[in-house]
Amino acid sequence: MAEEAMGHVCPPKHVKWLNSPLRKLIQNPKNIMGEYVSPGDTVIDLGCGGGYFTVAFAKMVGETGRVIAMDLQKEMLNITQKLAAKKGVSDRITLHQCQEKDIGLKDVKVDFALAFYMVHEVPDRLRFLRQVADLLKPEAYFMLIEPNHHVSSKQFEQILKEVNSVDLEMVKAVKTFGSRGMLLHLANK
Repeated sequence: MAEEAMGHVCPPKHVKWLNSPLRKLIQNPKNIMGEYVSPGDTVIDLGCGGGYFTVAFAKMVGETGRVIAMDLQKEMLNITQKLAAKKGVSDRITLHQCQEKDIGLKDVKVDFALAFYMVHEVPDRLRFLRQVADLLKPEAYFMLIEPNHHVSSKQFEQILKEVNSVDLEMVKAVKTFGSRGMLLHLANK
């Protein structure tokens, strides 16, 4: 992993805040994504961090669904695994350690993908966005949310221009506390 890329990746020391029960008051997964995730779905949490959204997705998809928790950092996946076990949903979660420039999932198609507070950390966003588009089923949605304190409105506009160049199109803006977001789907839907 390149030294400069690691400087931009959220370190595991922030998991205490990321997995805080208080977070649900301002970033409630059911309120933000609930209408796009159903029982039996396959969901991917891109850059899962400590598993906050992963565990919520596991509850939403139910016993017949599947959640792929993907992260660059093995330590984050270990934290996610422990949280999933504590919450009793480990059986529906698959942990996947990606590489810096490659998601590394072939022959996987998902009903919903989430990239929460992580696209600004990716060194080759166009490649990443193309790989995400390749994961989506024809009717799937991809939610991209970036933090206001790390990503300016101008930077977010640049990310959205990149989205348009990789066969993804904007559906609607997503409003969450302290964030800029967009719901996307495959073009030609």
